[in-house]
Amino acid sequence: MSALRILVSVKRVPAPGAQITLTADARAIDARNLGFTTSPHEECAVEEAIRLVDTHGGDITVLTVGPPEADEQLRYAISVGAHHAIRVGNEEIASGEDPDPQATARAIADAVLALEAEAGVFDVLLFGNESADSGGFQVGVRVARALGRPIVNGIKAIDIADGVLTARRECDTGFEVYRMPLPAAVGVKEGINLPRYATLPGRLRAKKADVQTIDASPPRGGLATVQFATPAVEVTETVLLGTGADAAGAVVDLLSELGLA
Repeated sequence: MSALRILVSVKRVPAPGAQITLTADARAIDARNLGFTTSPHEECAVEEAIRLVDTHGGDITVLTVGPPEADEQLRYAISVGAHHAIRVGNEEIASGEDPDPQATARAIADAVLALEAEAGVFDVLLFGNESADSGGFQVGVRVARALGRPIVNGIKAIDIADGVLTARRECDTGFEVYRMPLPAAVGVKEGINLPRYATLPGRLRAKKADVQTIDASPPRGGLATVQFATPAVEVTETVLLGTGADAAGAVVDLLSELGLA
């Protein structure tokens, strides 16, 4: 088969495990002291695109809807093997406002159509199963629907041959197998592969790479942020009963108090 054209959609998210602090009005995340990374499912999507191109040949475009700071995540994708980077945004997004899933999907779909009008159809669109922050499970499905292409989410294996993409998804009894004619879209799950680390030559190449920008002002969807809430912090307390033989009496008393002695 001919070489593949692949587009991977990624998102800049707070680093997993980071301590999240909200703004005073509880309507946004205070990002001043946060580290950011690529959403883990989408990091695996980038790696899967690289592996497919290593096998079949081709070209990888990585795209994000986000502020200028998201260039960091685009450049990282370039450093591990992507070829082109595109950031879609507008003034509101640049100021830190995260568009709702409908607006995000419309911005991506419009960008894909514009890119395809210039250089031809993407054979495969790769998405993460869901983003690590909002976890809406919507964007990839909405983009595929807008473009009229088949999509399957939750995928843990991909194979392409003779113009057909075969995808496997885990289920209770093993795997479900889906076969879709190209062009197609796939939402991959973390664990489909082990993403590689950037090499020094890759980082130098990424530093020099051009990030194309596309201005987009998609209409808002039906969702609106009312307020964020952080979960209650669980506090555990440790009491030292003593050391050595001197602690024996305290241990017996505690076991008796708990009804275990």
